[in-house]
Amino acid sequence: MASDTTAQETVAGRGAAAAVQGTVAEGFEGVREELAAVVAAEPHDPGVQLVAYVHGRQVVDLWAGEGMTGEALTAGYSLTKGMAHLVVALLVQDGVLALDREVAYYWPEFAAEGKGAITLRELLSHRAGVIGVLGGFRPEELADDRLLAQRLAGIRPFWEPGAGFGYHALVIGALTGEVVRRATGRSIQELYEERVRAPHGLDFYLGLPEDRISRYVDILPSLPTLEQSAALAAAAPGPESLTGIAFNRNATPPTDLLELGNDRRVHALGPASVGGVGNARGLAAAYAAAIGELNGRARLLTPATVAEFSRRHSAGTDLVTGEEGHFGLGFEALGVTHPFLGEDAFGHSGATGSQAFADPRSGVAYAYLRRRFAFPPGGGSPENSLLGAAVVRAAG
Repeated sequence: MASDTTAQETVAGRGAAAAVQGTVAEGFEGVREELAAVVAAEPHDPGVQLVAYVHGRQVVDLWAGEGMTGEALTAGYSLTKGMAHLVVALLVQDGVLALDREVAYYWPEFAAEGKGAITLRELLSHRAGVIGVLGGFRPEELADDRLLAQRLAGIRPFWEPGAGFGYHALVIGALTGEVVRRATGRSIQELYEERVRAPHGLDFYLGLPEDRISRYVDILPSLPTLEQSAALAAAAPGPESLTGIAFNRNATPPTDLLELGNDRRVHALGPASVGGVGNARGLAAAYAAAIGELNGRARLLTPATVAEFSRRHSAGTDLVTGEEGHFGLGFEALGVTHPFLGEDAFGHSGATGSQAFADPRSGVAYAYLRRRFAFPPGGGSPENSLLGAAVVRAAG
C-alpha cells in the first residue's frame, strides 16, 4: 500500500516551496523522512526528485522544491552515460560488439596517432587517454557526437593507452557511440530509443522531443558563499591540466556546465556523455528494467552481462579527477564506493549531485535528480549515501 505524502513533509523555514510531495509504499516512510532532512539542510532550494523500485515495483516517488514535480524534466548530465551504455551492454550481450576487439576494427580512423591497439574494453573503462583536444571544443561540437568523434579520431592520447585511467567526462559517449554507429549503422541515440526508452515508456531522452520541451525546468547554480567561491577558485585546476582538458576548460570561452546543461541544442541532439534530459521516474525505471522484469517485459541485461560491466576495471588514482578508481565498463562500479550496495551494483552520477543505479543484490533501482548544483560541485552528492542506504534498508 502506498501512503500519500503530498504537503505532509514541509521543511521549516522554506514553507510550501520545500514540501516533500509524492508517495511511498508501506515500509518506505523512512526514505521520505531522509529526503525531508536532506532538503532541510540545504541553504538554497535544491529542487529534487527521488524514485526507487524494488524487484520491478515502484516503492518511492517523491519530489521537493519550487517548480519541481514528479513529471518535470531536467538536464541529466553524466546520468546520460548510464543510459547510453545500456545500449553498448546490449550490443555486447548480442555479440554485435566484442569488448577485447580493437576500436579501430570498427572505426579505422581511430587508429591514428598510436591509438590502433586500444580495445573497446579499454575505451569503456576510461583507459584510452582520449579525453579532449588541445584548444578545446566549440559549443556546437559538444552538442553533436558526430563532430566530437571526428575531432577525437585524429588526436594523440594524453597518456599511454592502458597505462592509466582518467574520466573521459565530455567525450566517452561520442567515442563509444561512434563504435556503435560503425558496427550497426545506427546511432546510440536511435538504439536507445528503440530498445530501451520506447518499449518501457521511459521519461528520459537522448534527444528531447519538441512536445516535451514545456516540461523542462532549468538547472540552477549552486550559490556558494564568497568564502566558498574563493576556496573553489584557489583549488581550481589549470585549463591545460588533464582536468581542464577533460572538462573543456581549455576552450575559448571555457565550458560552463550550467550553460551546457540548459543548452537547447544539447537537448535536441542528446549527446551520449552529457546531453540526456529526463526525470527520476525514467531513470529508476530504466535501471529496474536492466536487472529485472518490468511491466511484463523481460530484463534487459543477463546476470553475466551485469557482472562484466559492473566490476571495477581500474584501481588507483584517476588522472583527471584525482579520485579512487571506480569505473566498470561505461558505468561506475558503485559497489566499490557505496558499502550498502552489492559488489555488482552499477550506475552513474551526474554533475549537479544526481545519481542513479541498479543493485541486483537487493533488487533496488534508484534515481535521485537535483535541479540545483550541489556545493562542492561534483557527481553523486553525499546525500545519495543516506538516501540510497535508506531505500536498501527498507527493501530489506
